[in-house]
Amino acid sequence: MSDMAAFVKEPLFRAISEVAGNTPVYVIGGYVRDCLLGRPSKDVDIVVVGDGLSFARQVSDKLGHTSEAKFYGQFGTAMIRWHDYVVEFVGARKESYKLYSRKPDVRPGSLTDDLRRRDFTINALGISLNQKSYGQLLDQFGGVEDLNKGIIRTPLDPDITFSDDPLRMMRAVRFASQLGFSIDKTSLDAIYRNRNRLRIVSPERITDELNKIILSPKPSIGFNLLFKTGLLQVFFPQFAALQGVDTVNGKSHKDNFYHTLEVLDNLAAVSDDLWLRWAAVLHDIAKPATKKFDQELGWTFHGHEFKGAKMVPHIFKAFRLPLGDPMKFVQKMVLLHLRPIVLAQETVTDSAVRRLLFDAGDDIDKLMLLCQADITTKNEYKIRKYRENFELVKQKLVEIEAKDKIRNWQPPVSGEVIMEAFGLRPGKEIGLIKNAIREAILDGLIANTFEDAVRLMKEEGARLGLTLIVEPDKVEVKNNGPVPIPNFDEEK
Repeated sequence: MSDMAAFVKEPLFRAISEVAGNTPVYVIGGYVRDCLLGRPSKDVDIVVVGDGLSFARQVSDKLGHTSEAKFYGQFGTAMIRWHDYVVEFVGARKESYKLYSRKPDVRPGSLTDDLRRRDFTINALGISLNQKSYGQLLDQFGGVEDLNKGIIRTPLDPDITFSDDPLRMMRAVRFASQLGFSIDKTSLDAIYRNRNRLRIVSPERITDELNKIILSPKPSIGFNLLFKTGLLQVFFPQFAALQGVDTVNGKSHKDNFYHTLEVLDNLAAVSDDLWLRWAAVLHDIAKPATKKFDQELGWTFHGHEFKGAKMVPHIFKAFRLPLGDPMKFVQKMVLLHLRPIVLAQETVTDSAVRRLLFDAGDDIDKLMLLCQADITTKNEYKIRKYRENFELVKQKLVEIEAKDKIRNWQPPVSGEVIMEAFGLRPGKEIGLIKNAIREAILDGLIANTFEDAVRLMKEEGARLGLTLIVEPDKVEVKNNGPVPIPNFDEEK
């Protein structure tokens, strides 16, 4: 662990110490933990044994125009921004909880009271800013030893700690996942006993912790703990349902829960994109609903990508995740996640690559990352074959894009041109002609040019009994952006 030399020299804490004089003032919690672990942190919690709001005003005056301060008299707290630091001030307090609320009744208390209310021993550490004991580490609950051992443990009885504020159970898992720590058995058992208390926590709070688990270096650590403690079954039953293996006539399918975690870890090693990681979480989410046993084929999950894409909006809504572009991106990834893998297993044709580029648009590179992460077979022959074919798919993607400009492509003849040429109002004929042109270009039957598209337009128009009124002029069709995901009807 890091020593305290850098902390002692920090100008911010020197300034606070000068204001403190002999008043008991401490840096408490996460900043101290991260300082000891050598992790960068700019979020600082200051606890004052006394009037935290009045003390914050004095610090703000001390720092002068270089700081920005906000004071919350109703709550007795303050926040000061100083350079890159966000510093929160509060007076030492003690808390009591009601059975059906995680919002505590707060009263002034001693420093020990304040430390006892902390969630974990590693967050109940303090550093004195009092001038007489400046830089002295305060550790009443063995937090330093737990940091050294890599253990998450509560300062008090874990049943009380987790029942009082059930979100702490999610935080325990999140810290274990972020830091690579383990949760001590007493606390782990208490999480299991109190798992249903999580139901009183708002979805937004749960999602905030879940996103941090998903963004951790090895997310499977967190998800395994969520499943082991039963928390996952409480707030994300669709994902927990992936766990398990069925066997019929000696034929078994893989455990899709642990497969998904392996895919998520593989992806986490190459991308820190939260929404791409969410796509990994959800890519096989519909396998339990589509699982069937065929006497000849064994276990099948036909159409799980389509059903999974339909499930994405419901899951995002339940977790209060953004329903705009992030949701549409995840939905697209779930829908398309099998396509590059199928290409890597078969002969890679120009037509198939064009269609993949057309459907994925600017998200093609992220889709390829997801699909490479999805290859979790332990068969060395299959691994080598997939890797070789994936390289071929990548090469084809580059070649086709350079030649045909299919990414985010729109056919060279627009609906407006078709209507003007045949004197039509908006109707199904326009869609039929446009689809015919698009499919012909994607299949390589005609070139991606205005002239070839017009020739086919005329042929399709004649086939539909339409009469050409105006010879279309060549126009430049602008790029209309990424191809949208299909508009799935919501499930009843």
